[in-house]
Amino acid sequence: MHVLIVGASGFIGRHLAARLVAEGVCVTAAGRAPDHLRRCLPGAVAIRCDLAADRAEDWYERLAGVDAVVNCAGLFGDDRGYANVHSDGPIALFDACRAAGVGRVIQISALGAATAAASAYHRSKAAADDHLAGMGDAMGWAIVRPSLVIGHGGQSNALFTTLAALPVALDLGRVDGLVQPIHVDDLVEILVRLLRAPLPLAVRIDAVGPEAMSTAALVTILRNWLGLPDTIRVTMPRWLIAGAARLGIGPVTREGMAMLAAGNTAPVEQLIAMTGFRPATIAQALARRPANGADLRTARLAPVAPALGTALALVWFAGGAIPLFVTPAATNLAWLARVGLSGGMATTALWASALADIAIGATLLLHVRGAALAGIGLMTIYTLILTHIAPELWADPFGPLVKNIAVLALSLAVNALETRHG
Repeated sequence: MHVLIVGASGFIGRHLAARLVAEGVCVTAAGRAPDHLRRCLPGAVAIRCDLAADRAEDWYERLAGVDAVVNCAGLFGDDRGYANVHSDGPIALFDACRAAGVGRVIQISALGAATAAASAYHRSKAAADDHLAGMGDAMGWAIVRPSLVIGHGGQSNALFTTLAALPVALDLGRVDGLVQPIHVDDLVEILVRLLRAPLPLAVRIDAVGPEAMSTAALVTILRNWLGLPDTIRVTMPRWLIAGAARLGIGPVTREGMAMLAAGNTAPVEQLIAMTGFRPATIAQALARRPANGADLRTARLAPVAPALGTALALVWFAGGAIPLFVTPAATNLAWLARVGLSGGMATTALWASALADIAIGATLLLHVRGAALAGIGLMTIYTLILTHIAPELWADPFGPLVKNIAVLALSLAVNALETRHG
């Protein structure tokens, strides 16, 4: 079997591709960054696609020799892209599959997807679902609608694991409806069974775990998985969550808050009857891979990680702005004289170094790759110069040079986070 996975760089797509490659299936991974796909999915053939722009005819050559297509592509939080990525793009793909004679198509949708749904996310998913289902028996098809998917590398998993690792347990209170989480490994098992199911195939399946629960209960399960003891539970007021969502800060977006309030559950019996597979409870599924120290560190780092780059940028902005606008000119010139600079050359050196500091700060705020490393290089130059002309600064009670060690550590942390997400 030759399976083409669209959105193979995403959470579900990566796990499905890895499982199929491990079982010797011929896999073509399609996404917007094929070089990245080749690195993260060894054993799969990587090709470029862009659901937001590709038309049906763009797919014909890519689909040559393909037996099955799984559409795992999706985005959340940017409703401007929903129509292209969730509706128009998949519809063009499905039309191309029918024209190319692809035997089966599996669409990863979302539990709650419906044309009359309250969220734009669910409505956009439903448009593609209905188009695929409307093809009748032209080819085998399955629409899989997962509830919350938990597992290594998922955004939902990262969010709730981060909440689980906080010093206090945050309860979303009345904002919180019930969810029925399923582990990504069990979802992949369902997809593999659908890929191997005999044709004809024409099903809509709600992919849910066996237990409905509040997100507070899910956080408790993840906290136990991390090996953390019980802690104080704090219920967050609805107005606070809503305000943070409107401002675009915090863990829950406005759309996400509405979806949580609506709930996300379905009977599991239909899934079992259609696939012959019963998913594990989340606690059981997590127990397959016990948490380690790295999991706990990652969860605890997540809330502060976005602030590290900003803090480092402020250090560099201050390093450039203070000499220009706060420090007396005579003080600046006196220091520059100690390295043999005076007059116009001193002024030029002052402005050049100050603007370089400000530039490092700006590139950090813009998330330019390598900005933190560039800052380390510049800071090293400054430190060597000051060590040469004023070694006594290492013993200064205010630690003007000793503090560079802390800045170095912060810079390395920012660079490591950049590498991890790159």
